[in-house]
Amino acid sequence: MNSNDIAEYLSNNPHFFEEHAELLAKVKLSSPLLGRAISLQERQMEVVREKHKLLELRLSELMRLAQENDAITSKFQLWTRSLLLARNDIDLPHVLTQGLQEIFSLPYATLRLWQVSDEVTHTWFAQASSEDVQLFAKGLSAPFCGKNQDFEAASWIESEQKILSVAMLPLRLSEHAPTFGLLVLGSPDEARFTKAMATDFLAKIADTSSAALACMLD
Repeated sequence: MNSNDIAEYLSNNPHFFEEHAELLAKVKLSSPLLGRAISLQERQMEVVREKHKLLELRLSELMRLAQENDAITSKFQLWTRSLLLARNDIDLPHVLTQGLQEIFSLPYATLRLWQVSDEVTHTWFAQASSEDVQLFAKGLSAPFCGKNQDFEAASWIESEQKILSVAMLPLRLSEHAPTFGLLVLGSPDEARFTKAMATDFLAKIADTSSAALACMLD
């Protein structure tokens, strides 16, 4: 019999060690933890402890992620509440961008809207944006994150520091609706916004921002 035959026999005969209980104390196995030979029962306890430790580590990681998600949800609710409390439509873009900076600890946030109503054409957020920027925003199916490659939209950020990474969020009312603006987040840290980062939460910010700013449209 080879080792596979023995393993198969023991799997098919679970009562073997009940009938030969004395073998449990006689069989000696090498312990990777203790560095010496131990009984089968001791080795089983080691395996159980190792599994228990892995489960504890996994549970700890899940709790950490849950706490982070809860913190993000609380911040998102606080930011959304600030939008609802804006006194008038003209205040909304400032409340929106300032809230992102303060509540989410973002270095810089700004935006531009196009196709706005006549009442807001004189505002800072309705300043002219090039056709290239509008085409770029239109082509985004999800927020763009990455290094600032001298993007025109990054120049909208008023900063003495050089903006090294950006997140650009297209503003539209539905997946297939026309794009009417671009929300830009910037940072002097080139690792703050990267191509590898998840954009699910940024997409939620874009969706909420779009709904809030729809009142500016013509």
